[in-house]
Amino acid sequence: MSFGVVEENTIAAVAAHPFGELTFTGQRFPLADVRLLAPILPSKVIAIGKNYAEHAREMGGEAPAEPVLFSKPSTAVIGPGEAISYPEKLSQRVDYEGELALVIGRMCREVPAARAADVILGYTCANDVTARDLQKKDGQWTRAKGFDTFCPLGPWIETDADPADLAISTTVNGEVRQEARTSQLTHDIPMLVEYVSQVMTLLPGDVILTGTPAGVGPLEIGDEVTVTVEGVGALTNRVVARD
Repeated sequence: MSFGVVEENTIAAVAAHPFGELTFTGQRFPLADVRLLAPILPSKVIAIGKNYAEHAREMGGEAPAEPVLFSKPSTAVIGPGEAISYPEKLSQRVDYEGELALVIGRMCREVPAARAADVILGYTCANDVTARDLQKKDGQWTRAKGFDTFCPLGPWIETDADPADLAISTTVNGEVRQEARTSQLTHDIPMLVEYVSQVMTLLPGDVILTGTPAGVGPLEIGDEVTVTVEGVGALTNRVVARD
């Protein structure tokens, strides 16, 4: 794995990881000639449940007064263009959940909301793929959210985005299924960083999924799902049968 900085239609290679001061190697590659992997492999992925009011209502409730936290294992992470594996033997309902994700830039804990931007490296697109039938059956979400390939991230980490009011959408086979703006988040990003970091130490590269809008729905084998976040990029993955 190599790291680089996307500059228009090229990637400028850097000598090490993206945390701290960047050292460029002088090598440049056309973006079209590079296979993009997941932009980060986090030590943990912390996700926020029911953080858009309309999504909370479509799930049968109201938006919670405090953020609802759950986690996804790092082994669920895949990158753009990689396949989401549908575990047919275990689930008959796998859903997409398009989201804005933030990437932590330095070790931190107990971060005040006013200082959240100081610890965020940048933002990327995410798909919180969920075995909905198992989520309902189990009553807690670890199994339903934790399958290998159930956390696509990408296409890169955007370090200049202002996350306060970005358009977010999800399409399946080109048909729009979700549309919202991050200004509709019940709990905004600074508050989420404060809340999560009160519970646990966040390490460089850790990811927080900020919540999915209304419009979640099922995926089928062969579907192509794309999550697009304004000012960040588009993340596309195809669904295949699990071996």
